[in-house]
Amino acid sequence: MIIDAHSHLWKKQNGIVNGKPVFDIGGGKSDFGGVVRQMMPPYMTDGENTVERLIANMDYAGVSGAVITQEYIDGNQDAYLLQSKARADGRIKICALYEEKALGDLTGFDGIKICASRLQDKNLLNHLEPFKAALENNMFISIDLDDGDNQTAMLQEIIDQLPDLKIAIGHFGMVTRNGWQSQIKLARNKNVVVESGGITWLFNSEFYPYPSAVRAINEAADLVGFEKLMWGSDYPRTMTAITYKMSLDFVQKTNEISDKDKALFLGENAKAFYGFGDLAVPERIINMVE
Repeated sequence: MIIDAHSHLWKKQNGIVNGKPVFDIGGGKSDFGGVVRQMMPPYMTDGENTVERLIANMDYAGVSGAVITQEYIDGNQDAYLLQSKARADGRIKICALYEEKALGDLTGFDGIKICASRLQDKNLLNHLEPFKAALENNMFISIDLDDGDNQTAMLQEIIDQLPDLKIAIGHFGMVTRNGWQSQIKLARNKNVVVESGGITWLFNSEFYPYPSAVRAINEAADLVGFEKLMWGSDYPRTMTAITYKMSLDFVQKTNEISDKDKALFLGENAKAFYGFGDLAVPERIINMVE
């Protein structure tokens, strides 16, 4: 069983980056704060990154479940994620987006996403509300930290205050940046884990099959153990370079990770951490080139 710990959905992109708008302009492209970027694969011509498309990709790649996180650059997708969860037959967990203001109704959400690297006030100690709300409501925190150790001491202080809170650190600690290991080491705390959403983006210059990413996964495991690490795709942005299946099969195919550790990394850890129920493994369909 495979679970994707970091993916995105939106019905209509209405985001912001550096104070400037981010919005769909067709053909999978977006105006990204005044510059054009290929935000999605070009065949997503309508700009909609829907749950139905994600599930079709999951089925093809053999992925049973997924965690839907959020990002400021997509805009608040709380309403659409609630609709998506209702249509996904228990296969997705969803995060409400924290936007440096009071949280709204958290009913139906499984976690809270904090885009810590994009906060206007990057002092996490000034943003205790979402952490406390997650603990009080038996939810998890999904957090993308600023590069290196810029925010690790602050997050450690929050962990010390709220030791029972579940926290998943995204983007594999921004693994290609100096000091990334400081983020990984936070997973030495009992309820903190690290997920690899975006790792293929961060090693994109090397490209598939990402041997340096595999080495980084093993280095992180040396620091905290494979039981604290989870796979994530960062769908759909990383699918502008590779397929969804490629985002996980470089791990499946490597000989540098044992089968036991692959099972932990690709699904077992996420099932336990996020509290997924029993999920079916999608049937493998022979494709036209085989």
